[in-house]
Amino acid sequence: MSAPVVPDQTWYAATATCPPKTGHLCGDACADVAIVGGGFTGLGAALELCAHGIQPLLIEAGELGDGASGRNGGQAHIGQRRDQIWLERVMGQADARKLWDLALDARADLDRLIGTHGIDCALTPGVFETDHKRRYLAETQHYVQHLNEVYDYPHVRFVGAEECRTLVASPGYYGGRLDTYAAHLHPLNLARGMAKAALVGGAGLRTHSPATALARTAQGWRISTPHGEITADKVILAGDGMLQRLYKPLDARVMPINNFIAVTAPLGEERARALIANNYAVSDSRFVVYYFRMTPDHRLLFGGGENYSYTFPKNIAAFVRPHIARIFPPLRDVAIDYAWGGTLGITANRMPLVRELEPGLYTAAGYSGLGVILAPYFGKILAQAIAGERAGFDTLARIPNMRFPGGAALRWPTLVAAMSLFALRDRL
Repeated sequence: MSAPVVPDQTWYAATATCPPKTGHLCGDACADVAIVGGGFTGLGAALELCAHGIQPLLIEAGELGDGASGRNGGQAHIGQRRDQIWLERVMGQADARKLWDLALDARADLDRLIGTHGIDCALTPGVFETDHKRRYLAETQHYVQHLNEVYDYPHVRFVGAEECRTLVASPGYYGGRLDTYAAHLHPLNLARGMAKAALVGGAGLRTHSPATALARTAQGWRISTPHGEITADKVILAGDGMLQRLYKPLDARVMPINNFIAVTAPLGEERARALIANNYAVSDSRFVVYYFRMTPDHRLLFGGGENYSYTFPKNIAAFVRPHIARIFPPLRDVAIDYAWGGTLGITANRMPLVRELEPGLYTAAGYSGLGVILAPYFGKILAQAIAGERAGFDTLARIPNMRFPGGAALRWPTLVAAMSLFALRDRL
């Protein structure tokens, strides 16, 4: 498992709880279940396996939560990456309903995780999904009504232009939908809290132990690392967009992209509240989405901009600054104290890939930016499937997933061309 080299300049790392004590894999080991990847999916799977009396061995290339799980915007949206109307059309009403129910279960399970294990991750309610074009408002209003009436979901409401200006002090938004059951949190603290709970439950967690090869054996699977090999009956691949070349069939279906975040110097409580009301998190309707919120110490945490290579911009703060200025012109010259990038996995249709790839080889990947709630729960569902409880897994396995056009060889130029087209559409 390989990952781009990233600077350790995250606000999350600077404000996080202490990491759990782990070491690297040293020598050969055996396990009933091995997990590759120490983010939300892998840790969710490890916790649930322990609850079923199975003590997994998890390996992570860096520190636990080093990848997208500990570097994202911290926004916990309700639902799947594609909306319910799309799911109804593609999968039918029955499976669309099951996926909605799974999303609500995932949100409830987040509360359970935090409460049961005493995880201090600053869970805060409210996500405002804004429209950056006036013509999107009618569709948003229709979708809110659909959720209210068809799915009996009372926590979301439509916000018109006048109220929008009171919630977000930006000239670039015209309304949107406000979901008060959605939330935001400190994702690295969530990952570390899950890891500490998994250790208590009996999971083996090995950091700085990248998976360099995966092979099928007569008895199950063999995972190679620089310091030893693991033989396991079953394997969960939980590295999402950071598993390049470990299992080639995944490369054509899950692709890594890089996203970037900057955090300003403290703005002061009064100014922070004037920019974003009620401590909501905000995301918008751009295809290359902007997402932002205030931190507890009254900084603006702003995500904006992507690239499609294995390297990050040399100056991430300068890369993100124009995006901040577009939304909040008065912050054009604000001091930026932290800036970082992260690598996430996307799929061709932006829906997660949840499969048993071969007998005994499982994955959940390609969350496409919506993994804060879904990834811990989908890890749990993978563990339940291994333990013989397959209802949730079978529903997720029916989500259609296709290869990127051209497969692994041509996915990069194809994606860059498509993303450039969508970025142009955002500007028109």
